Amino acid sequence: MSSVQRDMSLTGQPPAALNTIQKLATALGVGGLLLLVLAIFNVRLMNQSLWLTTALTSIFVGIVLFSYGAYADKQAGIKNDGVWFKSISNRGFLAWVAGLALTGFYIVLYFKAELLGLNTEGENSGLIALFDPLSKILSGNPASQWFVYGTLYTIAILGFGIKFLWKYRHNRYERLRTLSVMFFQTAFAFLIPEFMARLNSDDFNLPYYDLKNIWPLNYYNFEQYRVDGFISSGSIGLALLIFGIASIFVITPILTYKYGKRWYCSWVCGCGGLAETAGDPFRHLSDKSEFAWKVERWVVHSVLVFVVVMTTAVVATYLGYDSEKYWLTKDVFLIGVAVFLTALFGLIWLFKKEELKQDARYGAVGYLVIVLALIGIHFSSGSTLFLIPAETLRTTYGFLIGSIFSGVIGTGFYPIFGNRVWCRFGCPMAAILGLQQRLFSKFRITTNGGQCISCGNCSSYCEMGIDVRAYAQKGENIVRASCVGCGICSAVCPRGVLKLENAYTEKRINSREVLLGNDVDLMDYLNQN
Repeated sequence: MSSVQRDMSLTGQPPAALNTIQKLATALGVGGLLLLVLAIFNVRLMNQSLWLTTALTSIFVGIVLFSYGAYADKQAGIKNDGVWFKSISNRGFLAWVAGLALTGFYIVLYFKAELLGLNTEGENSGLIALFDPLSKILSGNPASQWFVYGTLYTIAILGFGIKFLWKYRHNRYERLRTLSVMFFQTAFAFLIPEFMARLNSDDFNLPYYDLKNIWPLNYYNFEQYRVDGFISSGSIGLALLIFGIASIFVITPILTYKYGKRWYCSWVCGCGGLAETAGDPFRHLSDKSEFAWKVERWVVHSVLVFVVVMTTAVVATYLGYDSEKYWLTKDVFLIGVAVFLTALFGLIWLFKKEELKQDARYGAVGYLVIVLALIGIHFSSGSTLFLIPAETLRTTYGFLIGSIFSGVIGTGFYPIFGNRVWCRFGCPMAAILGLQQRLFSKFRITTNGGQCISCGNCSSYCEMGIDVRAYAQKGENIVRASCVGCGICSAVCPRGVLKLENAYTEKRINSREVLLGNDVDLMDYLNQN
């Protein structure tokens, strides 16, 4: 096998032993983690600010230094790095250890934060107390388990983001979008909400608000306590509430039309940011089977329907029936939801039916019937909305989807299931953006089938489980609801077959005519496009 063939193969060479720089980086990073572990076991560290700075700096510098040792002396270009030879990236022993450790941390974080030192009535202790100095600098408040989580989350995206930049430095698109997710996580998800909390006083209070989280990802945004908080904060709070509503019905559709779902899933979203940076070594582990694809479609859209039902129920609970006091009564709201969903599905069925597969069309109709039937049951019987108390719906979703799926499984099991399990199977935001991308977006991945050598890099490294090679071999545009536009398929293609484009919407999906050359005038087809 020639050296060129070896470079393009998925496995590449068996990984060599760590070099001196990587060994030093590993020791540095493990040392920083050890300081955090000591804090978990309540080992008293006298100068918390110093030890916290030392721990976080050691972890960050360890990641960056390890990346430097791995990529600094290599030429820019495709790097498969023997992923199937490594225990950590081939579901080996180290992968299971890492998966179980991350899963255990998430379970403790979500459900047993007191084991990390959280004390809601007095001073924190343990790991959370270690983060108190940083939290007080940013927000003026003691740390919580979510502040600890957000800090470590941000450091992971920044550190592994630098690793990603080195690895894919030959690709301008990858560099730009990585810098984007690093910025949005640091500024919008971490720093700005903390600064907003510092503005709060007895007369002014803003809810904790990650400005880049849009419904239905932030399913809690329209609960009564948050709406009351927005309204009580005056014009600023009302502006944030209006921004949240506009993000759903105006901003999101426009950006998705122009750029596809990649504007959010690969450039802004924190979940996607962690998956792309820290989860990059595991992207080839995504299940590419047809069965996984079918499960993905039904599960993720079922989650979306659940969020719609839950949000409708939660909003309806704090609306009254007195039309003399408020124009938006419970009846008006429920009828409005029913009319909006009916009109939306009607327009899709009338104008975009062909863009959806047959089972997707039937599934959409089935979901619509379920939602409308539940609203009808409420009006006909006067019973609790949707037969289940709204708070029960909210807490059930928060536990099953918000905690177990997105956190414990979605992130904790990167080394086992791949880095986009949550995005593929559980994220309702991805489901909505995917529908918009499939139905009316200008985004597609174009292919040049004549140049494809069927090496399989594109399919292997597709984190969303898409068989990209099958499209490339046929010269067919890739327009999939699940595609997040990460561009890695294009970045690892040795022949430049794949290209991410935003162009006209006509015939972006219907490209099979070119394959049937006997039945179409190719020159006429090219002239039309």
